[in-house]
This record gives sequence, structure tokens and C-alpha cells, in this order.
Amino acid sequence: MRRTSPKNAIAVLVFVLLIHFVIGQSALAGTIVGWGRQKVSSDIPNKDFVAIDAGSNYTLALKSDGSIVGWGHNEYGQADSPEGNDFVAISAGSRHSLALKSDGSIIGWGHNEYGQADSPEGNDFIAIAAGSWWHSLALKSDGSIVGWGNNEYGQADPPEGNDFIAIAAGSKHSLALRSDGSIIAWGYNGLGQTSSPDGNDFIAIAAGYEHNLALRTNGAIVGWGYNYWGQADSPDGNDFIAIDVGISHSLALKSDGSIIGWGANYYGQATPPEENDFVAVSAGGSHGLALKANGNIVGWGGNWAAQAAPPLGDDFVAVSAGSHTLALRAGGSIVAWGYNNAGQATPPSGNDFVAVSTGREHSLALQADGSAVGWGSNAYGQVDVPEGNDFVAIAAGGYHSMALRPDGSIAGWGRNYHGAATPPSRNDFAAVSAGLFHSLALKADGSIAGWGDNRFGQATPPSGNDFVAVSAGRWHSLALKADGSIVGWGSNYGEEYYGQAEPPGGTDFVAVAAGGYHSLALKADGSITGWGANWSGQATPPSGNGFVAIAAGYDHSLAIRQVPPIEVGMTLTPQTLNCASKGKFIKAHITFPEEILPEDIDVNAPAVAEPMDIESEYIRVIGGDTGPVKLEIAFDRRAFCEALTETGEIEVTVSGSLTTGREFYATDTITIKNTQTRRKLVNQAQPARRLRRNNKAIINLQGRTK
Repeated sequence: MRRTSPKNAIAVLVFVLLIHFVIGQSALAGTIVGWGRQKVSSDIPNKDFVAIDAGSNYTLALKSDGSIVGWGHNEYGQADSPEGNDFVAISAGSRHSLALKSDGSIIGWGHNEYGQADSPEGNDFIAIAAGSWWHSLALKSDGSIVGWGNNEYGQADPPEGNDFIAIAAGSKHSLALRSDGSIIAWGYNGLGQTSSPDGNDFIAIAAGYEHNLALRTNGAIVGWGYNYWGQADSPDGNDFIAIDVGISHSLALKSDGSIIGWGANYYGQATPPEENDFVAVSAGGSHGLALKANGNIVGWGGNWAAQAAPPLGDDFVAVSAGSHTLALRAGGSIVAWGYNNAGQATPPSGNDFVAVSTGREHSLALQADGSAVGWGSNAYGQVDVPEGNDFVAIAAGGYHSMALRPDGSIAGWGRNYHGAATPPSRNDFAAVSAGLFHSLALKADGSIAGWGDNRFGQATPPSGNDFVAVSAGRWHSLALKADGSIVGWGSNYGEEYYGQAEPPGGTDFVAVAAGGYHSLALKADGSITGWGANWSGQATPPSGNGFVAIAAGYDHSLAIRQVPPIEVGMTLTPQTLNCASKGKFIKAHITFPEEILPEDIDVNAPAVAEPMDIESEYIRVIGGDTGPVKLEIAFDRRAFCEALTETGEIEVTVSGSLTTGREFYATDTITIKNTQTRRKLVNQAQPARRLRRNNKAIINLQGRTK
């Protein structure tokens, strides 16, 4: 008998794993959940929003049902959303947030060193403002103002009076608009930010970090304060209806629904989209937001914490995290966010990608044809992928890259510090992982090889040949054993002792991820365990199960949570199927929940009827503009009859896919009659049909030979 060589065995193993991944992507698709310094939730439907507010590097949004959603920078929990659906207003500061309830009370959360996130007593408040230098303001129904938090420059000490109608909190200063249309300012004035303009024709105010804007009754804008980038300039025109200011840029909404921006634009924050259906605008630290008339939110500018453009959808199949993040969709396209100084968070277009990997300032992606692409910083040639299309896995390290070939060999390129980009010359590798300056590879026999920087022993793996996965972190390494236990080695320190290389006990783990100074592990029940550095909560994963993938960055973590299929309503017609009668289709009439839109339906992906295992002939969307989306799914009637062997009632389940990758299913009962009679008639008709086909073929052949 011919034996399979180790080389061929590895090729077959890796190829089978790759094919399994590609084919099974949609089955593992889910939503992205992020925690630690970044809060990410891709399952937020981008609709039904009624208010937005951009904080320093995070975002708050108010939904029509009175609930709050937050995302972006979350080191102090400022992007965490309070429970409840009785909120009527939101305000995002630098590191803390405020929300106004329908009963007139206020709650605060996030950074609270100066008490700026405390909830003031009373339930007679009508407006709130969270400043960017740790103070807060609130306007009462009697027209008076309350301030609290940091008061180093008197910014939390509002003037007396009860004729105020609007408030705005900057960094070290504050503004208020009086009922007579005049503006009063207080706090630090080193850059002229409290030298408010004269006049009593103002209707709106906005306070930034060190500059301000005010809107006049005639639609013109006045700016004052710090103006290094021109952020306090007064734009031409008198057709403005709303204003807002960030740290060093400004935004304004026009009466025609368009937006203009000016000031600092190093992240594109002062370049809003060229559309004219917006109804609200908000300027953050380095990003901008706009609310559309249909309740959708559009963001632009700085996106290092996904504050401007968080990933949306439930069709993600893989994530990789460093100082930036890559996420792969089931359709093969890539979404990215995070630091983008070298373009590492600007992925190539296309939908043929099957794997992604993030380095320090560069990124890699594997394509379905076996080729790889790199982008971002190339100071050491780390994105100069070798030619060829025979790669089956990729790994981006700090400044080096690696790729695994089907023959079990590894190619390395980029910075070769301590030999990190020079893998051993052998062809029995089955997996590869790259850390900051060291690399790991799993062999076919279950043992591990390590190379590169080894100052903490991170490149010296434990002995043994029962390992099934490896992960290289910044200065430490992890490996998963076949029995479900974890082994760690390398440094346990950062600025202090963190214990990132000391995994928990247990034998129920199925995946590991080594981050900067923390580690994650996925359990067989779909829950996640974290350990190590936790200064931003990066080692404290969300509770629950259903997770199918994990990724550990420097100070944030990510996971994919599999989304269960949607159960929908269905009625089959006919309800009684007589296989002896005529008819072309059996139709499934499906009704979706209201949150599903017509564009969410994938009419090109066939639905399947079980237990017959029959694919649909067509899918047609019916309605959805004024009510719930409905589908008409047609199945071949004859195929139904030929697949059934018994009469009586049978439960039929129809399943299909949405454009997001999420599946839906529905069940109904149908009564079957005369299956044998129908089959007998079909069989009796076969000889006559074959004779007619043969005669027709002879006639056609004779006609062609004349």
C-alpha cells in the first residue's frame, strides 16, 4: 500500500481546513463585540435614531424608543449605554457622558475624578451639556443653570438668573444663551473663548475645546476663540440652521440639508459627505456625525476607536486586532478601523478574501486563489508579499510577515530582528503566528517551533506533541493542547506584573489569543475567559456564550458572537397537496419582523425546504414599504411529490439567507395525498415521453442533414 508522506499529509490537512473555512464562513457568521479601550457592537441597526452627539473619540446616539447606544473609545466606560428607554437627550464630553430622562432627572457615567459624572438632584432639568475638561452643566425648567465637576477656571460656576434657554460646555469655559438672544460666557479666557460677541439676535450656541460658534436669527454664523486652523472663522452665507464644534474643527447644517466643515482636517473630520438629506450634525474630537431624515447615522473622520464608522452587520467571520482592527465578512470583503497613520486600516476593495491579519502598522489578507496582499507601513518590506498563489495561511507580526504554503513550508519577509522573519527550513508546519519580534509555528506532529527575539523566553515553546493551536503576543506566547488545556510562556510583566502568560486551568478551551499584555481563551460552551493586564477592561470579556472567534489587541479585545437564525411566520399553499392533480409550484408565504427591510433579502440565494432538501425555484419580495416585508418562495411541485413516500401530515421547514449572512427559518404543516398514485402516473408517462423526445431528435437531425 502506498503511504502518504508527511509533506503531502500537511498539504492535505491545511487545504482541507482552508476549504472548510471558505465553505463554512456563512455558518459561523455573526456580530462583532468589542471591549476594553474600544466599544464595538456591530449588531446596532443603523435606523430609528433621533439624536446624536460626538464625544472626544466616542459617540452617543438616542433611538426613537428612548434608549441610548454608544460606541468608540471606552477607557472610562463613557461609551457604555445606561439601561432604560425613557431618555430624551444625550451629551458626550471628553471622558464622561450625561443623559436626560423624560421625568426631568439626569444620570451621568464615565470618568468621574471631579464628580462631573455625578447625577444632580432634582427632576426639573430640560437640557444638559458635558464639557471636555471634566465639568457639566444643566438647564432647569425655570431658566436657571446648574454646574458641577472641575471648576479650576470657574467653568462650572454659572451666572445667576433664570432667563437662560440654552447651554454649552467647552473645555475650561462655558456658554449660555439668554431668552433675549444674547450670549454670556464664563471660565478661562486665555484665547478669547469667553469674549462672546455682542448682539441679541442669536438662536443657538456651540462650545468647543477652545473656540465657539453662534447662530444668528438670519442664518449667519459667528465664531470666536482659538483659531489656529481657522476653526473659529465665520463661513459665508445665511442659510444655516444648526452648528457644532469639535476640538479643532467646526460643522454647520444648511437649510437644504447639506453640511459644510472647516478647521483642522488631518483626519478628514472637516470634510462631511456631499449629501443633502441631513437633519442634525455633531462634531467630535476628530470625527463628525450627521443624522439623516430616515433615522440613519453617517460618520466620517478619525476612526481609531470605531467612533465614526463602526462595523455594522451580522455577517462577520473573522477578526484580527492590534493597534488597528481588521474584520472579514462572509462575502469576502474586509472592514477596518483603528490607527491609520500608515494606511494600515485602509483595506483593499474586493470580496475574495478568506483570512486577515494585523501587524503593528501593516496588514495582510489572504485571497481565495491562494495569493496574499499587504498594505500599510512598508519600512522593512513587511507588505512586500512574495509572488505566488500557493499560500494557505498568513501572520502579520510587529514589523515582519509570514505565510504558510500547502507543502508545509513557511515564507517570511520584513524586518528580521533576531531572525523573526527567518522561519526554519522545513515543510511540516500546519499553522503559524507572529508576535512583536518573535514567531511561532505548529508542526504536523503537534509540536511547536519558535524563533526570533527570545529575551523573555517567548520563542522557546514547551516540549510535547499534543498541541493544536498557537498564538504569539507582544512578549508572551500561548498554546492550546488537544485535551483543551492551555500553556503559556514568556513575560508576565508590563509596567507591573500582569500574569498574561499564566492561563487558567481547565480542559474545555477551543481557541486562544495573546494580546499586548493580556490573553483570551474561548471555551467549548461559547463563553470567553480573559486574564492579564486589565487597565481598560480588555481582559474582562462580556458574559454569555455563543461566541465563535476571539482576537486580542493591545488594550482592547474583540469577539464574534454567532447570531441565531430568525424564526419567521409562514403559510404553505396549497395546505393539502394532491400529487395526482396538476400544478407547477408549492409556495411558501413568509412574513418577516418589522426590523427586516426589503434590501435585507437575498433573492439570489435559494431557500431550502426540509426534510425534502429541495431548493427554491424563485424568491419574490412582496411589500415592505408600508408594512412588514413578505416573501413568496416557490418550490417545484413535482419535486415535492417525488421526494415524499407517505401520505398524511408532514412538517415542512423552509430556511434562507439575508444579505447580512444571517439565516431565517419558518415551519408549517402540509397534508400529503396520493403520493403513490402520483408516482405511478409519473412512471407510466416516462416511456411515452422518451419516445416523443427520440422522434423529435430524429426529425431535427434529418432537418439538419438536408
